Amino acid sequence: MRRCSWVGDDELYQRYHDAEWGVPLFDDRRLFEFLILEGAQAGLSWITILKKRENYRSAFDAFDPSRIAAYDEEKIEALLKDPGIVRNRLKVNAAVTNARSYLEVQGKYGSFSDFLWQFVDGKPKQNSWKSSKDAPTSTRESDEMSRELRRRGFKFVGTTICYALMQATGMVNDHATDCFRHEEIRRLGVES
Repeated sequence: MRRCSWVGDDELYQRYHDAEWGVPLFDDRRLFEFLILEGAQAGLSWITILKKRENYRSAFDAFDPSRIAAYDEEKIEALLKDPGIVRNRLKVNAAVTNARSYLEVQGKYGSFSDFLWQFVDGKPKQNSWKSSKDAPTSTRESDEMSRELRRRGFKFVGTTICYALMQATGMVNDHATDCFRHEEIRRLGVES
C-alpha cells in the first residue's frame, strides 16, 4: 500500500494518515481541536503533537471552547507544569485566547465550520500533487484565513499553520496522486 512520503514507518502516523488526514471535517469542536493542535505544533514535528494528542484532550477539557475560554491564571500555570502537552506559555495562552475568539466567531456565523470552510467556498479543493513535496506550505486561501483569524483575535494562526489545518481537515486534498488515499479523499470531497 502506497502512502504519502511524509508518513514513514511510525504506526501512529500511518493510522492518522490513513483514517484522518484530509478527510473533510465539519464538526465545530473537532475543527477547534485541530486549530489548537496545529498552533501547538509550530516549530515542532506533527508526530510530537500526535503522541501528545490524548494528553491534550485530557488537559484541555476535551477541547470544550466554553471551558477553555474560562481558564484563569491558576489553570494556565497548572497546564504549564503538565509534561503531557507542549509547555510553552505563548501556546497555552493562545489556546485560551483562541477559545474566546472561537465563541465570538461561532456566535456571529452560527458555526465555526461555516466560518473556516468559506475560505474554500464550502467544498474541498482537489489538488493533484505528484509528490507530497510538491504541495505548498501556504496559499492565497490560507493567507486569507490567517488574516481573518488574526483580525478576530486568534493567535498562532499564521498562513502555514492555516494551510496545515486545511490539509488536516480536508479543506484541501493534498494526498500525493500515487497515495492510496488520494482517490478515496477525492470521492469524499465530491460527496460533501
